[in-house]
Amino acid sequence: MGPDLHHRLEASVLERERREDRTEITFVLPADTPPGPVSVVGDFNDWQPGAHELRSRKDGSRAVTVALPGESTHAFRYLAAGDYWFNDDSADSQDGVNSRLHT
Repeated sequence: MGPDLHHRLEASVLERERREDRTEITFVLPADTPPGPVSVVGDFNDWQPGAHELRSRKDGSRAVTVALPGESTHAFRYLAAGDYWFNDDSADSQDGVNSRLHT
């Protein structure tokens, strides 16, 4: 399966927790959609696959939490097995092929 630059995952969630000096963003996906390992990659981790791989949670979903500076904007996408890139429907906005979030 090749990369689908315009695919958006509708079952995704971004959970936000504001701290004094940062915002913790938890990226959440269903347990098996898409199947296999998934990483969130973006300007906050130099677009490095595997740097923030989603892990299973007790409720069956997969998630990873990333601490970002407050009052900032970041571009990101998800990368799944088979070089399958996709966006997040719950993102604040879209910028070209990337999802955007504002802390």
